[in-house]
Formats: sequence, structure tokens, C-alpha cells
Amino acid sequence: MKQLLAEIRHNPLLWLLVFVPVVFVTAKLKPEAHTLLFVLSVLAIVPLAALLSHATESVAAKTGDAVGGLLNATLGNLTELIIALTALSAGQYMLVKASVAGAIVTNSLFMLGASFFLGGLKYHVQEFNRVSARMQAGLLFLATVALLIPSAVAKVDSAAATAILGKLSVGLALLLIVTYSLGMLFSLKTHRELFASANHGETGEAPWPISLALATLAGVTVLVALVSEVFVESVQEAAENFGMTPAFVGFIVVALVGGAAEMASAFSGARKNRLDLSVGIALGSATQIALFVAPVLVLLSYVLGPTPMDLQFWPGAVLMILVATMTASLVTNSGRSTWFVGVSVLMVYLIFAMTLYLLPPRSP
Repeated sequence: MKQLLAEIRHNPLLWLLVFVPVVFVTAKLKPEAHTLLFVLSVLAIVPLAALLSHATESVAAKTGDAVGGLLNATLGNLTELIIALTALSAGQYMLVKASVAGAIVTNSLFMLGASFFLGGLKYHVQEFNRVSARMQAGLLFLATVALLIPSAVAKVDSAAATAILGKLSVGLALLLIVTYSLGMLFSLKTHRELFASANHGETGEAPWPISLALATLAGVTVLVALVSEVFVESVQEAAENFGMTPAFVGFIVVALVGGAAEMASAFSGARKNRLDLSVGIALGSATQIALFVAPVLVLLSYVLGPTPMDLQFWPGAVLMILVATMTASLVTNSGRSTWFVGVSVLMVYLIFAMTLYLLPPRSP
């Protein structure tokens, strides 16, 4: 605990933790102040993301970058899962699908591209384990195919789609969950030697004890989830005041704020030449959302939602996920990166963001 307090005392960024209780108090006293709550929640998530980044790096120092990246992706996606469950229980299925699709695109393009760019500014060429990256990209492509099928069926025969879409979505959800489980078994157990880090990068300061790091991970994840709920409740009306479209909010803003903790860890890893950790977080998070979070939401909709939710996304969302997957696969194929590779990936993301800002998608 002394190390945690010392870190807070010496890191000015962590002084923003004061906004965490302020967010909760403001939400209780002035729930109608949506714009103020939006700003406060963003200010609160930033230091929480920094704490989560430090704790994850301490765990990765003990377990290796592969497990560290998986742990960070899992805890980061827990926040997005909680947000999606809240929307699911309210029957806001369009918001759920937008947040899922947006998280996949943001993680595989913005997080990955920014990691390459920030790391490339410090190091001339960086290397990472391309076997791990290619596997994650392959799993992401498989999930994209599963998301494409329901939309394709609906376009070909809308009458048949109405009858089978529910059963098809449940079947696809189960297949994706099984695939994700077998992928974890493959990478962490039977063929773990293939996923060793390409290099260990900078060690930096001494890591926290594993008990403190895990306790911090658990506590900060809960706080990020609670603050994110306040953020989501206020973001729609605040977005209107800032002139943002609902599509831009769901795909870009919610995804960026919801993934702030993961991004802090990924960017920090890239700057320390630990690109395996960065790539593992970015692609691992996108893969986990596509292969686990989205299918689980479909299955839980039968229990929590007013009606069952299917896996039919609107064509624009499927297209962006497909392009994001192909881009991630292309740039990670060599196992090496430079700052300009990061710029190229970021430009694809900015094209999507600009389009969504001007042209919101239609409902399926």
C-alpha cells in the first residue's frame, strides 16, 4: 500500500483521482447535468487508466507479456461488458451493437496504430512476435465472418431470416465461444513456446509486488466500470451539445473512453519497446470482444433483455470490422513496425471516424 500511495504522490497525473468521488457526488446531486458529468467522468477515467497500466505492467513482469496482455484485455473488456449489460437490460440493442463494433474497430486500428506510432518515435524499428499477432488477426477474421453471415442471410431472404436469425445467432455465438476457449488453450498451454516475447524491452522502475498489483487491478477495474456507467448515461445528451452524432458517440467516443485503461498500458508498453505487450492488448482485446463478449451478450439477452438479441449488424459496421481486421493482419504480418506503419493504420481509423461523424448508420 505504501508503494501505491508513493506512486500517487509523485505522479501528477494520478492527482486527477480526486475527480473519482466528485463524479459520484455530482451524479447523485445533479443527475441532470449531463455535460458536466461527461467532462468529470473523462477526467476520472484518465488517472484510473494510468493506475491500471502500472499494475498490469507489474503483473506482466512476473507472468510475461503474453499473459499480461491477456489479463489487461480481459479487465479492460470487463468495463465494456458491464456497460453493454446495462444497455442490454434496457433493450437498447442498437447501442450494444454499436459499442461492440466500435470497440473492435478502435482496438484493432486506433490502439494498434497509436502503439506503433508512439513506439516508432523512440525506436527506429521495433519487433514483436508475429505468430501471436497472426493468430489474433486470424481469430478476428473468423469472428468477422460470423458477424457477416446473419447480415448476408437477411439481405438474400428477409422472410427466411426472420424465422432463423435467432437460432442462427445462438449457434454462431456458441461456436465463437468454443473457438475462443480453444485459442486460449492453444496459446497459453499446448503451444505456449510459440508466443514468447520477441524482446523484453526496458525494465523501467521496479514492479509492484504481485499482491498489490492484483489488488489494484481489481479495485481500479470496479471504479472504471462505475465511472463508465455515469459516462454512458451522460454522453448522449452531452454529445448533442458538442454536435456529435449518435453513430460517432457509440463507435468512437464510448469505445475510446471505455478502452482508456487498455490504451494506457499499450502505449506505455510501446514506449518501453515492449511491443508484444502492446500488440497483445490491442488485438487480444478486439478478439476477446468479437469471440467472447458479443456472443455472451447474445446468450444473456435471453435472460436479461426484453427480447432476444441477434448478431445482425448493419452493413456499414460489418464492412468497417472487416477492413479493420484485414488492416491489422496486413501490418502485423512481418513482425516489425515503424512509426509510419502506425500513421497508416491511424489514417484508416480517422477515415472511419470522419465518415461516422458526418453520416450515422441506419438500423438493420
